[in-house]
Amino acid sequence: MRPARAHVLVAVDEEARLSGVERVLAALRAALAELGLAEEVQVVETGTLGISGRGVVLAIYPDGVFYGGVRPEDVREIAEVHLLKGRPVERLRLPIAAPVARPGEILGRQTRVVLRRVGVIDPENIEEYIAQGGYEALAKILFQMKPEEVIEEVRRAGLRGRGGAGFPTGLKWAAVRSAPGSEKYVICNADEGEPGTFKDRLILEGDPHRILEAMTIAGYAVGARLGIVYVRGEYTLSIRRLARAIEQARAYGLLGENILESGFSFDIEVRPGAGAYVCGEETALLESLEGKRGWPRIRPPYPVTYGLWGKPTVVNNVETLANVPDILIRGAAWYRTLGTPTCPGTKVYTVLGHVRFPGLVEVEMGTPLRTLIYELGGGLRDGRALKAVLIGGAAGAFLTPEDLDVPLDFDSLAGRAAVLGSGAVLVMDETTCIVDMLGSILRFFQHESCGQCVPCRAGTDLLVRLWEGVQCGKAGADTLARMTEIVEAMRLSSLCPLGQSLALPVRSALENFREEFLAHAQGEPCERCRSQGGAT
Repeated sequence: MRPARAHVLVAVDEEARLSGVERVLAALRAALAELGLAEEVQVVETGTLGISGRGVVLAIYPDGVFYGGVRPEDVREIAEVHLLKGRPVERLRLPIAAPVARPGEILGRQTRVVLRRVGVIDPENIEEYIAQGGYEALAKILFQMKPEEVIEEVRRAGLRGRGGAGFPTGLKWAAVRSAPGSEKYVICNADEGEPGTFKDRLILEGDPHRILEAMTIAGYAVGARLGIVYVRGEYTLSIRRLARAIEQARAYGLLGENILESGFSFDIEVRPGAGAYVCGEETALLESLEGKRGWPRIRPPYPVTYGLWGKPTVVNNVETLANVPDILIRGAAWYRTLGTPTCPGTKVYTVLGHVRFPGLVEVEMGTPLRTLIYELGGGLRDGRALKAVLIGGAAGAFLTPEDLDVPLDFDSLAGRAAVLGSGAVLVMDETTCIVDMLGSILRFFQHESCGQCVPCRAGTDLLVRLWEGVQCGKAGADTLARMTEIVEAMRLSSLCPLGQSLALPVRSALENFREEFLAHAQGEPCERCRSQGGAT
């Protein structure tokens, strides 16, 4: 490796590709060559730098300066003024909420476990992953630990599923390990369809080998020989980088037959999803993998005993798996120093909406909502007041400014009738119409209901029609109560979480913003809706 005076980390993710990052990279390399800096400045195509909504984003180290909205015509100025003369280009510089401790820690103080390599390494170069400690956990468990010991370490760490349900990962692995039969599977659920959620995509784009390593560890622990990444079909860059990572891992003897000459064999395939929100539910995902319509199964039996092709199957979310290598290298006791006693570790969030710095962050479990919004997100734009926060995605709950100090972990939020869910945190200022927001959620669920069970199929349709009456000022006094009754019936009788979870956003919106809904129902819409001509 040649020494470099400076490193330019360029975020190459789906957002950057849509913003023309390839042209920016070409212009950057041309400018460096023209200025005689090609040997002194190293350009690294990496994953997300944690900043969203700013187009092409790049960081220059060791200065720790971030630029956003970079266009090809800006590159010469950055190269000449900053990289040659040492002066940041202020017009493109992004304001950072707190000093950057190291590459990857952006917009304030974060505790990065899952994301510690994202935005730091080249995700398409296996040697950079290995140089940062990659595959050490796999080598350790293959030669120093029995499968039962691996499961016990994960269990002692207290790792809980990061896909939303929060089920203990060690218990799931132990159930598959003890299930009868020699044919078992490991599935990585990367079918990320929750609106406002893209954390799994950015993990896959920025550190694909971490997921491959974790899946191989899971395969060793439960006795599986094949893993499948079921990834959202629109995630073209994730699919491409996963495929390349699999090829590299096979070439290095880290996947396939007789891994590292240990006698253990395991391989991984990538399967694009079919485009349905309901396929994020684990049994619908399994049906889709089998070539069937993506309908949820009746449970029991559960996937741990009757999964893919009727065989015992582990189904873990991307973020859940991403925690595994560090747990096995650093130990369960270390992992429990992070987070809370009942919810150890960290959580990855997408902080979106009316904040100054929307993007991707990772903090310890139990971090207050206030920290995410006002420290990591930089507070609200234009000095406006906070009105509501939708946490957990479309299937989450509406919180109010009174909830800012609630710790973000599974147990604390359960006490507020809320969930961590997908980790989406949508921040809304005083200009937001909650009636309109709830309508967007209801229409989404109506569209995505698979129609298999009557409560969800009929319930979502009826809720949309009732909401339309509220929005248009043509609802009766009992409409809100009827909406609450419907979602409660759906919660109790729907086949899968799609119908069950709609109770959270509906009830929290109607309870926390009841006066706003009553005003709309009585023909007195908010200022936003009046300016748009009433109904939206």
